[in-house]
Amino acid sequence: MKLYDCATAPSPRRVRIFAAEKGIELDKVQVDLGSGEQFAPEFRALNPDCVVPVLELDDGTTISEVLAICQYLEELHPDPPLFGRAAEQRAISTMWNNKIEQHGLTHMRDAFRNSAKGLRGHAITGPHDVEQIPELAERGRQCVVAFFDRLEHQLDGRAFITGDEYSIADITGLVLIDFARWIKLEMPEGAVNLRRWHADVSARPSAKA
Repeated sequence: MKLYDCATAPSPRRVRIFAAEKGIELDKVQVDLGSGEQFAPEFRALNPDCVVPVLELDDGTTISEVLAICQYLEELHPDPPLFGRAAEQRAISTMWNNKIEQHGLTHMRDAFRNSAKGLRGHAITGPHDVEQIPELAERGRQCVVAFFDRLEHQLDGRAFITGDEYSIADITGLVLIDFARWIKLEMPEGAVNLRRWHADVSARPSAKA
């Protein structure tokens, strides 16, 4: 298997952390997003959406969505389980992963891509040129701050986002918090649960993957 990666981008980091927690070694091919390598014909042939990560299997099959890649790796390497062992645990971890994507990462992308000078004309990922909308950047910031408060309440009395077990939701949450720093958006000072959890998951060796 081969992972098309970008060491500085948030999305492939989620896959790297997931693989590290599993002890899976993936051959990595770095895609230079800054120079537009993702738009080259060779990469478009792998993923017409022009985004990373992409997992290329030995037979040439490609998987290009973070959650799909992680589910595939979970099927191949079920231990330690990062989606949960039982049906209820799997449902809850997937639910919270989706909540963090929808109410956190999506708004964070709006905040970043609609404000970064280097992304003028490229306010959304992918092959199409789209102009920035400053109002979306501000709305994105407000939504991320609101979601930090929701995570603070969710983590009250819980070691991890879904309970006592580290899961895919914690990986996505960690990447959200660290991504928010790109626009100088920090966890609220009074968010003691969120700050405790972030310190704990950041200390795991996989966080450096």
